[in-house]
Amino acid sequence: MKPMIFVNLPVKNLPAAMEFYAAIGFTNNAQFTDETAACMVYSETIMVMLLTHDKFSTFTSKSIADTRSQVQVLNALALESKEKVDQVTEKALKAGGKPEKPVSDYGFMYSTSINDLDGHIWEFFWMDPQHVHEEEKQTNSPQ
Repeated sequence: MKPMIFVNLPVKNLPAAMEFYAAIGFTNNAQFTDETAACMVYSETIMVMLLTHDKFSTFTSKSIADTRSQVQVLNALALESKEKVDQVTEKALKAGGKPEKPVSDYGFMYSTSINDLDGHIWEFFWMDPQHVHEEEKQTNSPQ
């Protein structure tokens, strides 16, 4: 089995959060969804678990951060093109997301940053694969 990542996020309104994530391209896995949690699938290795605050609290003794005023985590999702970054960002904004920072364009890397309905930050980015391979060659070449 390939390594997988499950990002667990506390949400105030589970149905609204599910709609938001569906709007940006996630699909619901009903097998792991009930009235307290929803498994939203991006790919075969990337899932987001949306958990009501009560459910989330069963996994930790710490208080849940107020993500409208505090940063809990920065999630970054690599996409296949600048156009896809713009498309997903536009969908996120139309679904109620809020901009976090302006577009960053470094030529070899392009990114946007939004807050979901609960204030969790998502960065959508594209990185030129050629640039990555050039960096690897430089790093791995004998000195």
